[in-house]
Amino acid sequence: MQRDPRAYLWDAREAAQAILAFTADMDAKAYVTNEMVQAAVERKFEVIGEALNQLSKWDAAKAARIQDLPQVVAFRNQLIHGYATINPLTVWNIVQNALPGLLATVQTLLDELDS
Repeated sequence: MQRDPRAYLWDAREAAQAILAFTADMDAKAYVTNEMVQAAVERKFEVIGEALNQLSKWDAAKAARIQDLPQVVAFRNQLIHGYATINPLTVWNIVQNALPGLLATVQTLLDELDS
């Protein structure tokens, strides 16, 4: 049974918002020294990558509008399968520089589907 594309987008949005909440009062040094927050953030990135990977299978047109989608999915795969150790500062930089734009795009797609 096909899932509504909004469900994948909702999962990605909720995970992105959680990451931003987890890291809201942190700087890079605080993030790097807090293994619990790192684990939570990485888990939520896994959710984002899986949700958007599934979206690409069910609604390729919507998924194509997500910038750097292949990199998002590849990042998820690195986190889950441990292809390489990911430096916490790399994750921090993604949170700070890429996640807000991804969240905005996901929210735009959700808004379009809801209107």
